[in-house]
Amino acid sequence: MHIEQLRIYEIDDPYRVSSVEVGQHFYWQIGDFQVHAQVLVTSWVVIALLLALPLVGTRNLQTIPTGSQNFTEYVLEFIRDLTRTQMGEEEYRPWVPFIGTMFSFIFASNWSGAPFPWRIVQLPHGELAAPTNDINTTVALASLTSVAHSYAGLHKKGFSYFGKYIQPTPVLLPINISEDFTKPPSLSFRLFGNILADELVVAVLVSLVPSIVPVPMMPLGLFTSAIQALIFATPAAAYIGESTEGHH
Repeated sequence: MHIEQLRIYEIDDPYRVSSVEVGQHFYWQIGDFQVHAQVLVTSWVVIALLLALPLVGTRNLQTIPTGSQNFTEYVLEFIRDLTRTQMGEEEYRPWVPFIGTMFSFIFASNWSGAPFPWRIVQLPHGELAAPTNDINTTVALASLTSVAHSYAGLHKKGFSYFGKYIQPTPVLLPINISEDFTKPPSLSFRLFGNILADELVVAVLVSLVPSIVPVPMMPLGLFTSAIQALIFATPAAAYIGESTEGHH
């Protein structure tokens, strides 16, 4: 991995914020829009792997699970316990697929940045890397969480859900509204910053000591990548869970 210069264009209006980018990117032109092709390619690979796992694990179901079925059931139990802990026994079941998808995608995406030999695929610009080191991916995941939070509250309480913004006193209305607006950016920037920082640190160390650093740094990268998936999924489940309860 090589480190490209951080390019920041002059921001003359709010929409120019999207011009801030790290390194170079390989773009596809779709209609009037440009998309980061390397992010789509790696995301499709991760999605294909995630779809293949349950298909293989449930191909020949046994009463006593073994092999891939045992691993699949372990992952499901872990996600179920995580969701139950954050959302409570009564509300967690409908949200296991959503939280599980979030956790699995982030986990697999983060891990794909370490063991996968992405660099053997040559692109005209930039290089393939973990999907979660692109802020567009993390913002999309956080936005989905925010939408799920609002949907859960409206589905559970109807329009009385909006009464939370004036609790315990209407004076707190601006603060309560700002709280909902600050949580998605917090989720997205935390994940993006940690994954990008991890890859940049490894790139610097590998460039300085190329024959010694890569092997011990890879397990460390895998560990921190797994922790980041848990750090995103846990607050996301708690964030959705609080919208179905009567407290913050």
